[in-house]
Amino acid sequence: MFWKSTYNEFIKIAAKPRSYIGIGAITLIIVIILFAMKSDGMSFISFVTQPFEQSLAFEGNILNGNLIAFIILQMLIIHVPLLIALVTGDLISGEGAMGTIRLLLTKPISRTSILFSKYLAGCAYTLVILLWMAFMALVVGKWLFGTGDLMVLNSDGLIVLQEHDLAWRFICGFVVAYLSMVMIATLSLTLSCFSENSIGPIVTTMAIIILFTIIGTLDVPSLQKIQPYLFTSHMVAWRNFFEDPLPMDKIIESTCILVLHIIGLLAIAVYKFKRKDILS
Repeated sequence: MFWKSTYNEFIKIAAKPRSYIGIGAITLIIVIILFAMKSDGMSFISFVTQPFEQSLAFEGNILNGNLIAFIILQMLIIHVPLLIALVTGDLISGEGAMGTIRLLLTKPISRTSILFSKYLAGCAYTLVILLWMAFMALVVGKWLFGTGDLMVLNSDGLIVLQEHDLAWRFICGFVVAYLSMVMIATLSLTLSCFSENSIGPIVTTMAIIILFTIIGTLDVPSLQKIQPYLFTSHMVAWRNFFEDPLPMDKIIESTCILVLHIIGLLAIAVYKFKRKDILS
């Protein structure tokens, strides 16, 4: 019964036009990035490598599909949360807005199971978004630009990662990026349990992300104590897989904090949904 309910919830998501806004937006943004890099990508590369050209000589295909995929992942991971919240923020509140919440909760299945059915369907949609993004970034990027070593600029300088060492880094990077997006889906779903319309959870989710991001970037001693515990401080943890040597302590810390946030938010969602009034 649970898996059938989960399947039905995913079909509901697939039937909504707003579910394709995310896929369409990601496709359009990536196409624009690919076109821009194909047209004027070497100027971008020159701007990055200029400070190092006096001491280093760059050879080979620097502007390759691996670099394009890294740039796309870095750009879109900031914008994808809104596209996910558009769908997951509607999972519970949408039922209330349409007046179907009473019918839903009279089914011969527990409220907790219904909630987790919706949650798993939302996570599946999030996975589809990330897989499509990975396909466009890696497969299409390599088809247009070829392959080669990856040049990464970080706070310590310029790192060049060899091509044969990149596959596992991208896989792990996308896995951690997916965990970050699941965190956003969990947040919007939890907020959806407190609302009777879809706009509230979506706007509140983005407001929380913006607020936490601002707090996380402020160089204020009193705020620095809480910054490591904000989920937004760990949404770019995927980037750690492109460091050399690999900072496993940072990766484990970010993963644990994201998982703890997800568990805490799910507990709140279950508590609220089990007590949701369907008579008023």
